[in-house]
Amino acid sequence: MVASVLLGALALAPVNAQGPVDCRLTFDLAGWSVFYKTASGTGTVTCDNGQRMAVKIETRGGGLSVGKSKIENGVGEFSGVSDIQEVLGTYAAAEAHAGAAKSGSAQVVTKGDISLALAGTGEGWDVGVSFGAFTISR
Repeated sequence: MVASVLLGALALAPVNAQGPVDCRLTFDLAGWSVFYKTASGTGTVTCDNGQRMAVKIETRGGGLSVGKSKIENGVGEFSGVSDIQEVLGTYAAAEAHAGAAKSGSAQVVTKGDISLALAGTGEGWDVGVSFGAFTISR
């Protein structure tokens, strides 16, 4: 009898399990590199559950890189997110790049189980290999 009462109570308990949320980043980013690569910008994260957040973006890294670049209207798709707050933090980044005048780039950065696929087109010139961090903050 006690077991059936407990099972009945468990069946009525609300389930708070959150499933995956589709979140997207739109951003503008500008920077330079002379061995040390740096860029900063702003963006907006929007999720299919209605959450929205304005963010700051910074990239820092080192490697064999020289150039200056600017990305406008870049986009990113997050995977592995269950709440918009999880997109904040520092992602590991690595890239190889070469471009002059108008160019495009694509990159995937990761933070634990969360991945962010980035794509954008922009202007500038750059050549090299760099590695470092891609940070999203409020």
